[in-house]
Amino acid sequence: MWQNLGMWTDTHLHLDALEYDLDRAQVVQLARSNHVNRFVLPAVHVNNFQAVQNLAAQTQGAVYCLGIHPLYVEKSSDEDLVKLRHAVQLAMADPLFAGIGEIGLDGFVPNPDWQRQTLFFHEQLKIARDFDLPVVMHVRRAQDLILKGLRIYKPKSGIAHAFNGSNQQADLFVQLNMCLGFGGASTFTRARQIRSLVSNLPGEALVLETDGPDIPPEWINHQRNDPSHIPRIAEVIAQLRGVSVSELSHLTQSNAQRALPALVN
Repeated sequence: MWQNLGMWTDTHLHLDALEYDLDRAQVVQLARSNHVNRFVLPAVHVNNFQAVQNLAAQTQGAVYCLGIHPLYVEKSSDEDLVKLRHAVQLAMADPLFAGIGEIGLDGFVPNPDWQRQTLFFHEQLKIARDFDLPVVMHVRRAQDLILKGLRIYKPKSGIAHAFNGSNQQADLFVQLNMCLGFGGASTFTRARQIRSLVSNLPGEALVLETDGPDIPPEWINHQRNDPSHIPRIAEVIAQLRGVSVSELSHLTQSNAQRALPALVN
């Protein structure tokens, strides 16, 4: 039986998603009852900037990021990058504003428009650099290209969420002061590379996430994910690493705060 010990941060939660519209308050309440007390709410498009800002203000323990997701790049105009920069400038006075995200690259989709995705990724890295902000990144089949952008623009810190690269790539992200996010995928025994990563990563590299409502753990496969599952995911990861659940709680909380200093407030 899994033990609900420690306090937890879900470093990647799309709380504004339609899947939560009928019971959003209950989702947060259930998470809190399972000692998940901090939430990072990334934006995906200029049209949901206000939604994540409002939800962070309404949800105790939540912070938010502003950015344009690579899968929304084709739905975005160059003017949206100007809107993002303006929104960031306004948000700098908000203690709940945590950084630039969700940004990145996605090579999983059929025929990805690498030129357009890269333009948006690099322009958003420039914004992070100009405002000295962390980044929260979508890194799907694009690890080396993401690393290239990080080397150019050198954001202060951040998280590569739902990480599924090689051990060597993981080391390179860590060298660039990035944490790596792991969640439900690590609970599947067939996910050998992910489980190898969470077993062997340096302690300072690991943070926990759900990507709710997506990437559910094994025990709710194909169902809606939510942050209440973080403690049970953490037990799986603690067993893989050979540490106690309370030790993993302390470690991942500390890492999340270092990656996204807004979580300290």
